[in-house]
Formats: sequence, C-alpha cells, structure tokens
Amino acid sequence: MKYTLIFMTLLLSVIASCDTKKPYEKSESISTEHHLNSTQVHDIGTKTKKVYVPVYSDIYQRTRNERTLLTSTLSIHNTSETDTLYISRLDYYNTEGKLVRGYIDSPIFLNTFETIEYVVDQDDETGGSGANFIIEWYGSEKLNPIFQAVMVGGLGNKSFSFTTDGVEIE
Repeated sequence: MKYTLIFMTLLLSVIASCDTKKPYEKSESISTEHHLNSTQVHDIGTKTKKVYVPVYSDIYQRTRNERTLLTSTLSIHNTSETDTLYISRLDYYNTEGKLVRGYIDSPIFLNTFETIEYVVDQDDETGGSGANFIIEWYGSEKLNPIFQAVMVGGLGNKSFSFTTDGVEIE
C-alpha cells in the first residue's frame, strides 16, 4: 500500500510536469524558398501598397467577460497568371494597435497563382478581438492580389467560420 501511494504520487508528478502550459510561442515562419536573394531587388518603378486585414482572434459571447477563442488564418493570394507578387512587410497587431509580431524579416515572393497562409493559433490570446495584419506589397501595376482572413471556432457542439477582406490603406 505504501509503495502504491509513492508510485501514484510520482506518476502524478510526472504527468503534471508534462502538462505545464508555456507562454505562447511564435509559430513557424514559411519556408525559406519564398525569401528573395540579393539579386532580386525592388523595382524603383513599382509603388509599395499597404493593406489592412482585420482578424478576430476571439469574439464575445453573451457578455463582455465571456469570450470564445478562434483560430485565424491569413491567406495571401497572387491572382496573376503572369506576374510575381512581392511582400515586404507582414505584421500582426493587437486590439490596442501594438505590434505583436512580425512574420517576415526580409521580402518574400509568391509565384503566379500561388497562395501563402499564416495561422494564429486558437490559444494565442495576444491579438484580442480587434487584432489585424498590416501587409506591404509590390509588383506590377496590373497585380490585384487577394488578402483575406478566415476565423474558425465553436461553442459547445456547434462550429462556425467567417471571413474578412483586406482593404488598402495609406
């Protein structure tokens, strides 16, 4: 009986230590195959554009104190059949407008018809109900990329999803 109690205590200690919750860690970035090399430079003739994409990493439920956490996915679509899309900035801001994290350190590119995605995990509470992405991009004048966010969550046995579109800002 004494050894069983010691064994159970030891087992519970091991299980409890494995279940410790760490502060939110940054998700992995995209692969390096999308990073520009030193020979690919920003064309002086192209203008950089800036897009704001709202992202709801949580929503209110019944009262202001009850929240439902969501998984959010930012999708960037190069809709061109002939031109490459370049992204020079991809930053995530919280409800208060403070920078939470930058997702790229140097410009990246998307080939024709390519899509790239960034996920804000459901347990990442750093953004809040008014989180957003700011994206700066450049490319040919005829480029018309799509910047969207998809939020997915659930309440009990019900699940839901909704999207937001990016808007160009100055």
